Amino acid sequence: MAFLGTFISVFPILLLIWLMTKKQALPSHIALPISALLVGVIQFFYFDADWRLLTANIISGTLSVITPISIIAGAILLNRVLAISGAESVIAHWLESISTNAIAQLMIIGWAFAFMLEGASGFGTPAAIAAPMLVGLGFHPLKVAMLALVMNSVPVSFGAVGTPIWFGLEALNLNSEEIFEVATQTALINSMAAFIIPIMALKFVTSWQMIRQNIVFILLSILSCTVPYYWIATWNYEFPALIGGAIGLMISIALAKQRIGLKADENDLPRGEKVPFKALVFALSPLVLLIVILIVTRISQLGIKGLLTDMTLWFGFDIGHAYFSVSQALVLSVENILNTPVGWSYKTLYVPALIPFLLVVLISIPLLKMSRSNVAEAFADTGRRMKLPLISLAAALIMVNFMMLGGEHSPIFLIANAFSSITGDNWSYFSALLGALGSFFSGSATVSNLTFSGIQQSIAMQVGLPISVVLALQSAGAAMGNMVCINNIIAVSTILGIANKEGYIIKKTIIPMMVYGVIAALVGAGLILI
Repeated sequence: MAFLGTFISVFPILLLIWLMTKKQALPSHIALPISALLVGVIQFFYFDADWRLLTANIISGTLSVITPISIIAGAILLNRVLAISGAESVIAHWLESISTNAIAQLMIIGWAFAFMLEGASGFGTPAAIAAPMLVGLGFHPLKVAMLALVMNSVPVSFGAVGTPIWFGLEALNLNSEEIFEVATQTALINSMAAFIIPIMALKFVTSWQMIRQNIVFILLSILSCTVPYYWIATWNYEFPALIGGAIGLMISIALAKQRIGLKADENDLPRGEKVPFKALVFALSPLVLLIVILIVTRISQLGIKGLLTDMTLWFGFDIGHAYFSVSQALVLSVENILNTPVGWSYKTLYVPALIPFLLVVLISIPLLKMSRSNVAEAFADTGRRMKLPLISLAAALIMVNFMMLGGEHSPIFLIANAFSSITGDNWSYFSALLGALGSFFSGSATVSNLTFSGIQQSIAMQVGLPISVVLALQSAGAAMGNMVCINNIIAVSTILGIANKEGYIIKKTIIPMMVYGVIAALVGAGLILI
């Protein structure tokens, strides 16, 4: 029966992967609803799930789509404002004036800049901002999407000011020393993977010849982020990615300006003309403002984060089989949906949709002197891109809810337990893959850690492995899962205007994810031996 339950649990995942990667692949807005429906049927007929609980999770999953879809809409809107106003073109010319070397541009924007953005916000913001900038420089959208997904893995464990660590592991009741141990080992695993993963990401966009010619710059750019990233993780688990990325960005730009480690290529164009300082300031101001707002609103010590997430009740009322409430920080909540424990909430002011995306857009419109017709075009273009992703994301989130329904008897837990029973004390070699599985479903390293850190801790205790190492592998795995996460793939594809390529992207990005997993396993084995 245990085998049958595990097989039935894993079948919808295998079906989804097959539907999206077969020769005549189905787009995600068709494949995901099919898989979600199948999981619902399995829950009802095989796991005897209560119909009200299933229905409540459908409602919760549908409402939950507001979070990613609002972020995607905000990112697209800002991108369209920058493009239509001409600011994106000015930024592109400035980057060309730093270096027209493709490797330099890809590492500065796709690696270091995205690294810093991940540290500030997470929520897919790095790909939302960095990827369109690279496309604006002339790189192919599909190739950029894959590069952005793979590059945005190393910093994820400490994304959104360390949320996957301090919040994702909070249920384990670890003391501060144990959390720092997990953070340090996570940073070490990710830093070792960083020697290979960005290079594999570059291969999606450019040739091995260009990579070899510029390998010194690539390695220096990688180290400029990962060295401070690892060092900071030894004493702080909120700022490794944010400060590491900021330092790496400044160093990478300085190296590119001096052409240190860069080799002229036959396709390397002459350096562009210098952009007037005033024009550059205006063009960059929306992005600078965006980053400043993200940082200010994410650092708890400044006090603004607490104001934006204040759960103190403002008003609430019964809406029939559920309770709707609004907090003083405009956090919308629906509790006890269909009189079940299922609920939903949306942090209106904290989710980076209104603040900073829409706020920055509203400030940028007069700043960039956009006409009414240009503004209307930006909003209309954003609306056109949101229809199909809305279906895909809603289905993905409903499927996630179904897979996690049932506690220790849920499909996702059966899969995890099957893994551990097969591997025994060799679990450390596979631990990161469970973290990746969590991100694949939920689209969040934090949710992966919340879901599986307890299992990882339990397995480590059962088979006699160091708990800190296993939790570090979970955290690193949750980060590497970003590469194949359906939500992230849909988001970056939507932002870049790529249609029906989700399966193709997964087939490509799963290769560096598996390489990442091998590196994590080897580093984890080394940590166990020490």
